[in-house]
Amino acid sequence: MGQMGWASRARRWVWVLAAVAAVCCLGTILVFAPGYLSPDSLEQLRQAEGKLPLTDWHPPVLSLVWRALIAVTGSIASMLVLQCLVFWGALGVLSWCVWGLTGSRGGSLAVLGLGLTPFVLTFVGVVWKDVHAAFALLAACAVAFTGLRLRDEDLRPPALRWGLLGLGVLFLAYAMLVRKNAFFAAIPVFVLLVLALWRAPGRRTWVTCTAAIVAALVVPAAAISLFARPLETKQGAQIMLDDLVHVLRVDELRSADVSPGLRDRLVSSAEECRRVGALSDAYWACYDRPVDGLRGDSGEITSLWLDEMSGHVPGYLQYRLRLFTTLLFETGYVYKAGITRNDLGVGVAHPRLEDMLGTYVRGMASDLPWLFRGWFWLAVALVLAVRPGGGSFSMPVRALGISSAAYILGYLPIMPATDFRYIYWPVIACSLGLVLLWLGGRGATPPPPKGPGAAADRAVTAHQPVDAGGQ
Repeated sequence: MGQMGWASRARRWVWVLAAVAAVCCLGTILVFAPGYLSPDSLEQLRQAEGKLPLTDWHPPVLSLVWRALIAVTGSIASMLVLQCLVFWGALGVLSWCVWGLTGSRGGSLAVLGLGLTPFVLTFVGVVWKDVHAAFALLAACAVAFTGLRLRDEDLRPPALRWGLLGLGVLFLAYAMLVRKNAFFAAIPVFVLLVLALWRAPGRRTWVTCTAAIVAALVVPAAAISLFARPLETKQGAQIMLDDLVHVLRVDELRSADVSPGLRDRLVSSAEECRRVGALSDAYWACYDRPVDGLRGDSGEITSLWLDEMSGHVPGYLQYRLRLFTTLLFETGYVYKAGITRNDLGVGVAHPRLEDMLGTYVRGMASDLPWLFRGWFWLAVALVLAVRPGGGSFSMPVRALGISSAAYILGYLPIMPATDFRYIYWPVIACSLGLVLLWLGGRGATPPPPKGPGAAADRAVTAHQPVDAGGQ
C-alpha cells in the first residue's frame, strides 16, 4: 500500500507540473498577445499574408509556417500560440523528466521556473528567428531527456526509439533552417540526442542518424527553393559591407576597384558611420541603399572583400574583436517593447500587461545587468562545458555548455549587431544547465519502483541509455 500510495502521489505531482506549465503558457499568451513584432517581424508577417513577395533576407521557413497557421486559424496570433506551446511544452517535458530521474519536486519546479526569469521571459512572445531557433533547440533537448527518462524496457520497441529520434531531428533541422548559424549549437544537441537514445551507438547508428538530420535539412530547403521560390537578396554581403566600411580607410575606398556608383556608396557609408558612431549594421545605419538592395552590389562587394581583407588582416581582426567585445560587455536591446508602429493595424492587445512586463525585465536589467551581458553567459557556458560535474546529468550539462559556447563564439566573424537576442539560446541553455548541475550535485534519488516486481528506477547517468540491437 505504501508503494501504491507513493505512485499515486507521484502521478498527482506530474499533473501539478502539467497544470503549472499550462497556466504559464496561457499567461504568456495573454501578456504578449498577439505577439510582439519588430520591423523584422512585420516584414515576415507581410510576406506570410502575401502583401510582399517572399524573400530570403529572413529565413522564408518562418514566413511559410506563419502563412500556414494563418490559413488554418485566420489569426496572426497563431504564431504566438505556437511559440508558447513549444516553449512551455518543452519545459514541461523537461520538468517531468527531471522529476522522474531525480524524484526532486523542487528541481522539477525549478526547470519550469526558468521560463519566468526576466532574461528568458523577455523574448518568449516576440516573433523572431532567434526565438524560434532557441525554442526548437530546447524542444530537441526535451526529446533527448525523454529518452533518458524512459525505462530501458520502454525504449525496446524500435519504433519508439526511432520515432523520438525523428522528432528531435525535425526540431534541430527547423532550428538550422530558421537561423543558419544555429548549426554551431545544433551539433552538440544532436550528439546528446543520439547518446540519450542509445547506450553505445555503433557506426551504423551514427551514419543513419546523421543521414536523417541531413535529409531533414536538405529536403525542406530544396522544397522551399523549388516551390516557394523566395527572391534572392544576397543578404550575406551585409557582413562584408560592415568589414569594408569599418576596416578600410576612406582614401582606400575612394580608390577601390569597383563601379563608380558602389565606390561612392562605400565612401559615403564609411563617412556616415564614423559621423554617427555606428560600429556595425552599416547597411541599415549608413548605406545609401539602392532600389534593389544588395542584389546589384553583392558581387562587387564580395570580390572587393576577398581582395582587401587578405591585406588588412590585423585591421579585420581588431574590428571583429572590437565588435565581439561589445556584444559581450555592452549587450543591448534586452527587451522588445510591444509592436512597432505599422500600417497593418496590428497593436498590443493588453498595453498594461506590456508595461508590467517591460518594468519587470528592464528593472532586473538595471538591478542585475550582468544577467543580460554576453560575457556572463559565455563564462557560464565554458564552465558547464569544462566542469559539468560528476552527477547524473554530466553529459547533458556538458552538451548544453558546448552548444552555448559554440553559438556565441560562432558570432565572431558574422555578427551584424550587439543585441541580446543573439545570445538568447545560450541564456536558456545555460540556465537549464545550471539547474541540472545543481540537481546532479545534490545526488537526488529517483522515485521507487512502479509496482511489485518492477525494476527499481534510477537516475540515468551520462551514457546509460540502452542501444537496441547494438547498432
